[in-house]
Amino acid sequence: MQSPTIPHHHHFTTTPTIRLTKPTSRFTVRMALRPDAPSLAVVGVTGAVGQEFLSVLSDRSFPYKSIKLLASKRSAGKKYTFEDNEYVVEELNKDSFDDVDIALFSAGGSISKEYGPIAVEKGCVVVDNSSAFRMVEGVPLVIPEVNPEAMTGVRIGKGALVANPNCSTIICLMAATPLHKRAKVLRMVVSTYQAASGAGAAAMEELELQTREVLEGKRPTCNIFKQQYAFNLFSHNAPVLPNGYNEEEMKLVKETRKIWNDKDVKVTATCIRVPVMRAHAESVNLQFASPLDENEAREILKKAPGVVVIDDRASNHFPTPLEVSNKDDVAVGRIRRDESQDGNHGLDIFVCGDQIRKGAALNAVQIAEMLL
Repeated sequence: MQSPTIPHHHHFTTTPTIRLTKPTSRFTVRMALRPDAPSLAVVGVTGAVGQEFLSVLSDRSFPYKSIKLLASKRSAGKKYTFEDNEYVVEELNKDSFDDVDIALFSAGGSISKEYGPIAVEKGCVVVDNSSAFRMVEGVPLVIPEVNPEAMTGVRIGKGALVANPNCSTIICLMAATPLHKRAKVLRMVVSTYQAASGAGAAAMEELELQTREVLEGKRPTCNIFKQQYAFNLFSHNAPVLPNGYNEEEMKLVKETRKIWNDKDVKVTATCIRVPVMRAHAESVNLQFASPLDENEAREILKKAPGVVVIDDRASNHFPTPLEVSNKDDVAVGRIRRDESQDGNHGLDIFVCGDQIRKGAALNAVQIAEMLL
């Protein structure tokens, strides 16, 4: 059987109305099997985010001495082509992290809880994409463009856990933080429209299958979400808590406070699953301590790293999930004064970002870049 090739993804192409920003890195490096580079491991390599880890590592020319592809016993033995070399997936075990400098984890919380501490004990820096360690005191929760200072003291050779925030939090805060730094957000109201990819590759496949089935007049296959997803939307499938919020919504609340180091900021969220393949959209309403008008906000966002402004009222052109799919930048538009608030103390914005890339794999690799 032919080995699958990891796909290459392209950044935004320049148009007359959109200023584009390539993802920022403090380093310009060339991908190579270099003896002085860190040794890598990708845990959960066969999943949607695991595959994207490999794409992003290649796209960003991340230097490495060696790379291990790790997954469950069921996936062990699969072959992948990466950087023109063929690699065999190894079964994850307690010895997998011998001589590994950086491990990128995306295999679910239970795997992270079991193997993350083992890797750290062996001197590995673990960048974990699950929710297992995000709210653990002392574990940095990092968006490199937002709170790089959280990585102080983390370095190769000194075992450590670093948590990747939830996808919806990353996409939201990429746009909200530059404004927060200028005028201090007092309250943020977020409504999310979240893609299938957030539930994994199987959910993406089921959305595609259901779409065909519904168009053909067949009963849709409902294995992942237990209800029709194609041509429908519903409250996020995360468990609902006693306070009426679901776990996804509370992640946005708690993670924002930790990342901003502001336990007093008021955040509320409603998270909805929509039949989109891989990019999330979010409506964000902001209340500020200091005045901030929409024109200044737009200029701040145009200069923000990893953000592209798509805000063309004349042609009704604003961010869409399709437009940001397979892209690195988070797009923001619909930047306008909140008419329900006095003066210039409130803004509404609309944000879109690729859930698998900046919402997961890209952010993790950017964290790893900070260790170089």
